[in-house]
Amino acid sequence: MKKAKPNPQGKGLAPLLDEIRNSTASQLLPAKQIHQVTAELLTSFFILKSQFSFRPVVGKPYWLYLVDGSFKLFMQGPEDWSSAHPGQYIGECVLQSDVTWTLKLDETAANSPELIALIEKENVQLTQSLADAETLDDAMPGYISQLPYYSRLLTFGLGNSLKRSMILSGINQLSYQEAQGLLTHDS
Repeated sequence: MKKAKPNPQGKGLAPLLDEIRNSTASQLLPAKQIHQVTAELLTSFFILKSQFSFRPVVGKPYWLYLVDGSFKLFMQGPEDWSSAHPGQYIGECVLQSDVTWTLKLDETAANSPELIALIEKENVQLTQSLADAETLDDAMPGYISQLPYYSRLLTFGLGNSLKRSMILSGINQLSYQEAQGLLTHDS
C-alpha cells in the first residue's frame, strides 16, 4: 500500500528553514555606508515587489518587464522570446551573494520619463521610511506578509544582510539623518 506524503508541496518546517538559510548571505559582508544601503534597498525592493514565481539563483541573470501596468521578472531575456516580448523590457537583474539585487536598465527604459518618475517616487518613499525610523536597524525589512513566498524570503535575507553590513560600518544604531551627517563629515 502506497503511503501518502503528509506534505506534498514540500513547505514543511525543514524545507522552510533550508530556504531561509539559502536566502541569507553566507559570506563575509563589506561595511556599507548609508548611500550604498539606500541604493541597494531601492534597487532590491523594486525587483522584489515585481511578480515572479521561481526561486532566483545568485549570479544568474533575470529580466524585468512592465506587463499590463505590473512589473514581472522572467527567466527569458529579450532575445529569447519566439514572438513579441510580454511587455516593455526594463532591464537585466542579478541577485548578488549578499542578497541584494543589481538592475542594469535598458537604454530605452532609462530614457522613459514615466519609469524615471516611478523610480523617483519609490526613492522618496524609501527615504521617508528611513527618515521616520528611530534607527537604521529598525528600518531594515524583515517579514513582509503581502509579498509572495520567494520575495518574502529574499526580503528577509536582504534586511539581515544590510543590517550586518551596517554593524560593520557602525551606522546601524544611528538615525538616517545621523548616518547622512557622517557622509558630509567624511567627504
